[in-house]
Amino acid sequence: MESNCQVSERMDGTMSLTLSGSQRGNMTVADTEERPCPQMTIALEVFLILGVLGLLENVLVIVAIARSRHLHSPMYYFMCSLATADLLVSSSNIWETIMLELWHGGVLNIDPQTLERIDNVFDSMICTSFVASMCSLLAIAADRYVTIFYALRYHCIMTARNVGLAIAAIWVGCTACGVVFIAYHESTAVVLCLVATFFTLLALMAVLYMHMFLLARRHARRIAAQHGARGVRAAVTLTILLGVFVVCWAPLFLHLMLFVVCPHNPYCVCYMAHFNLYLILVMCNSVIDPLIYALRSHDMRDTFRELVLCCGTSRHQGSDLQQNRINSSSSHTPNLSTKFRLNQFIIF
Repeated sequence: MESNCQVSERMDGTMSLTLSGSQRGNMTVADTEERPCPQMTIALEVFLILGVLGLLENVLVIVAIARSRHLHSPMYYFMCSLATADLLVSSSNIWETIMLELWHGGVLNIDPQTLERIDNVFDSMICTSFVASMCSLLAIAADRYVTIFYALRYHCIMTARNVGLAIAAIWVGCTACGVVFIAYHESTAVVLCLVATFFTLLALMAVLYMHMFLLARRHARRIAAQHGARGVRAAVTLTILLGVFVVCWAPLFLHLMLFVVCPHNPYCVCYMAHFNLYLILVMCNSVIDPLIYALRSHDMRDTFRELVLCCGTSRHQGSDLQQNRINSSSSHTPNLSTKFRLNQFIIF
């Protein structure tokens, strides 16, 4: 009974825009009397473990990109933005889990209104992370498109200034979304806006990727064989990232859609009763993304190894490993300008 209470309280406190506590309580009781729904209990420890894993992994990604010169390219800067968004999800869930555990144990003595306001801040962090993730994925897709089809103009288009402005615009817009979420967390319009954002950006990326692969297939002979293959390989990696993102976030947004469309339908109520599972999937996305980076990027994997083995003499060994990579790449490259161009394709 106590664990079920914890789950229901977390559902009431995890995403305020889904339902207020009283609304969910009344609706669930009324509807489940007609058609009982199977209940799923997820321990708070699961949220905490996933949150800590996601936090550590994405911190490692950010540090790796900041530290390794091999990763100082527009592609990885956008990837760093994506890792920051994942970090935000993990951090918000860690703090929320700790707060709920302290509250359930009677250690944290605050009134429900204050608890709801604190929870709204955590919810806004999740909202901000969602928008930042979608925009970062869209920016990565645009970067891959320019890399494959406008290779000669790549350095004129994807300048450090343009990349910095794009990332700044992403996070300013995301922060604004978070503030709006806190101010209007009880409004159905916020739910509709989030759902519309999800499907709009998803459609834009789908069109961009479809156009990218169709052109790559049609003009395969015109694109240099090695360059095109590597560019398309990078696009495939980003498609994997996008696919994982959709799988992990779509159940949550279906939950939000059902709340707007059919909040009292017994089948919709049964689906919405598993909110904790959908939140677990969102947290899994933050854990899976760094694993994809490591599996698909040799430079990222080597940098991870250097960071993990950074204690004592391993720092010197890591420097030797990085120097060996530089020497190895230069030995296979006829000149510096050619090497600089190829680095834009050999991302993954």
